[in-house]
Amino acid sequence: MQKINHKNLGAFKQFIILMRGGYSVMKTQQLFAGLVLMALSLGTAQADYTLNLMEGVTSISRDIYGLHMLVLWVCVFIGIGVFGTMFYSIYFHRKSRGFKAANFHESAKVEIIWTIIPTVILILLAIPATRVMIEMDDVTESEMTIKVTGWQWKWEYEYLDSGVHFFSSLDEASNKARQLNSGIDPRTVANYLLEVDKPLVVPVNTKIRFLFTSADVIHSWWVPDLGWKKDTVPGFINESWTSVEKAGTYRGQCTELCGKDHGFMPIVVIAMEKPDYEKWVVEQKSLAVANADAATKEWTKEGLITAGEKVYASNCASCHMPDGAGLAGTFPAITASAVVTGDLNAQVDLMLNGKGMMPAFGQMLDPVDFAAVSTFIRNGLGNRVGDAIQPSAVKALQAAIPEIVYDGDDE
Repeated sequence: MQKINHKNLGAFKQFIILMRGGYSVMKTQQLFAGLVLMALSLGTAQADYTLNLMEGVTSISRDIYGLHMLVLWVCVFIGIGVFGTMFYSIYFHRKSRGFKAANFHESAKVEIIWTIIPTVILILLAIPATRVMIEMDDVTESEMTIKVTGWQWKWEYEYLDSGVHFFSSLDEASNKARQLNSGIDPRTVANYLLEVDKPLVVPVNTKIRFLFTSADVIHSWWVPDLGWKKDTVPGFINESWTSVEKAGTYRGQCTELCGKDHGFMPIVVIAMEKPDYEKWVVEQKSLAVANADAATKEWTKEGLITAGEKVYASNCASCHMPDGAGLAGTFPAITASAVVTGDLNAQVDLMLNGKGMMPAFGQMLDPVDFAAVSTFIRNGLGNRVGDAIQPSAVKALQAAIPEIVYDGDDE
């Protein structure tokens, strides 16, 4: 990726200053000169402060980029022709040179011409645009399928062909730094707010079909390098496809305002060579077996509390606050809560099925994590109830939760 040089970076900062109201800092001429320098230096290249679309790493993204550039240059050509003619006419036929304005009312020929020409241009542009749109929706001959479900505020990935299944959340370093009064400088955190604990892993040069839906509100799954984005809508399934041609890490975000933590549900896609991807699948299946075994074991209360502290930080702290104090009038406190310090079964039922703004963690957390965080909030954050719930008991309760099934067509 081409980096912007210091001179261009200075011009960009000056532009931002001006847009924020710092008109006394820089003259309009300086702003114009800075933007020209940026345009001449960057062109269509990819840079930290690019003035153009990303070309991406898929055939679809390149087709979209090519269509964009075609339309751009057609518009540039039309603009030069129209404004060039207009300025030429104004300058060379001005009154000071002795020209007099002509008196005429209309011309049928001229009106027909300036109606036909734009129509022809639009039709010619519609041909490649339609081809790209049809190509974007063509999920036939896909080699694998991944289901993506949006949650407040994380992503659920299910590989329908291999059985791999996991949730992806904001990574721990970014989550700590974003907390109010954390004392952590976000600039010291690598890929701040653009890193996750479990990235989506895909093989290169493989046509992958994506199915998109949501468990609560509308989200939007967007990775710029793939060339498209798709909304995840509750009770509805959208679909798209991709085939990543270059191994690497590609980052994106939710682009639909989906609630309080909308800005904290990034997307990370890691494209691997096929042999490496197959090894990753084997590792994920082994990990799933290990997690299933862990759910059958008897855990000590201390072990659950220790594990539950991390689960609370990544799943509960953003609403109920890291210290459990909650947010008055919006999110209830965990500390001294009547629900948390009361009947264990009632608390577990609330966490399993959710209520109001409280998500259904029974579908989001595995039995061990669910039991751990349940035990932690009853014996931490100022609470001293003294009891615990075992992962095996949680597993039995989760098995009774009905699975969401969509009937009929995607439409």
